[in-house]
Amino acid sequence: MLRAVSAGEGPASSAPASSAPASSAPASSAPAGPAGGPIVPPQAGPGGSGLPAEPAQPHRRPVVTELRLSAFGHHRSAAFPLGPVTLFAGPSGSGKSQALAAYESLAGLGSGATLEEAFPDPRARIPDLAVPDAQRRRGFRLGCTVDGPAGPVRLDLAVQAEPTVRIVGERLTQDGQVLLATALRDPGRRSVQASWLTGGAIGVTRAPLPDDRLGTALLPLRVAGSTAGQRQVLAAAEQVVVALRSVFPCDPRPDRMRAAVPPGEGRLLGDCTNLADVLRRTRHECGTRHALLAAAARTGCAGSVTGLDVRAAAAGGPVTAVLDRGPARPATELARLGAGELRFLALALVLLTGPGVLAMDPAAELLSAQQALTVLADGFDRGLDRRQSAELLRLALLSGSRGHIRLVAAVGEETAATARRLPGVAMVDLRA
Repeated sequence: MLRAVSAGEGPASSAPASSAPASSAPASSAPAGPAGGPIVPPQAGPGGSGLPAEPAQPHRRPVVTELRLSAFGHHRSAAFPLGPVTLFAGPSGSGKSQALAAYESLAGLGSGATLEEAFPDPRARIPDLAVPDAQRRRGFRLGCTVDGPAGPVRLDLAVQAEPTVRIVGERLTQDGQVLLATALRDPGRRSVQASWLTGGAIGVTRAPLPDDRLGTALLPLRVAGSTAGQRQVLAAAEQVVVALRSVFPCDPRPDRMRAAVPPGEGRLLGDCTNLADVLRRTRHECGTRHALLAAAARTGCAGSVTGLDVRAAAAGGPVTAVLDRGPARPATELARLGAGELRFLALALVLLTGPGVLAMDPAAELLSAQQALTVLADGFDRGLDRRQSAELLRLALLSGSRGHIRLVAAVGEETAATARRLPGVAMVDLRA
């Protein structure tokens, strides 16, 4: 039976994906400091006689390498490793969409969203069989591991969804050491008691934090960085925040993509309704990427395609995108394309571009070359034929190999069967 998240409990530990019930163990096996706070480790002594193991090569850019869900919808004590291209597959009801929704919610919290903004319907994430405690509280747990220049960092959250939505426990750990821990001490107050590693003479700093926001995202505003411990906390927190902010949820809506659009900033929306305006921008500002997109269109669109162009009825007027069919044939407006062709073009554009062309707010403190964009796409292959899906997988692998763009998507069985034969694709097969 699934157990509710009680107020004051810490986040669950990671466990392999299985049907085992959620664990109530803390996020780290390291003992907690006073009031469950971070530990100030003793000064390291001389090493032993054995040679140290060769450390794993860290990622050059902060990326989420694992997603953990415990008592979250269909998932119970599940841990999903994430690579440059990760596809979730399984029958209806197996939890593909829930996993992507959890990732998107974490990304929202990392970008500064409130808990209610990140989880518009938190009760829908509570398992059906979750039993409330004596105070009629129920909730769920989720977390992730972010790898990057600072090394692997774990973030785990315990969220109370009933009777009120609040974060009742958060833990940020690295190498078994707790850097930040929060706990709900007084249910009557809208705050949690937080403690984070300081080092030096103080050891640990304690202060209240809001119970509706991610404490990790608030640390850069609270920690001065004047001690080695504070600098470790800042490096870990900033790495997590950068990775979570570098996420673009994408679900192209062909029914909204056919009309001409007014010229704007040329930043693609999540539903891709302003595709024509973005093509206008890429055509003038990035000829190489525009040419790659045109080459992809030759594979994913019916008929002869020699290029992509845009037209405007008047200067400053609405913009219409067209497929160039060659000098002897009239161009075809995107409004006349099939739904699958429109979805294909939009997804191909996302996989070939970057944060500067997408309607998102990446971390401004790092150059875009030091960040990796993660595209989230539920129903990635919806409405696409086998040829279109295969071409998008090729583009995703091409972009993923360069380290700039990663893909986490839910796909149908036909695309999953193709992807299983492709080196470089990480498959997560779920069961209903």
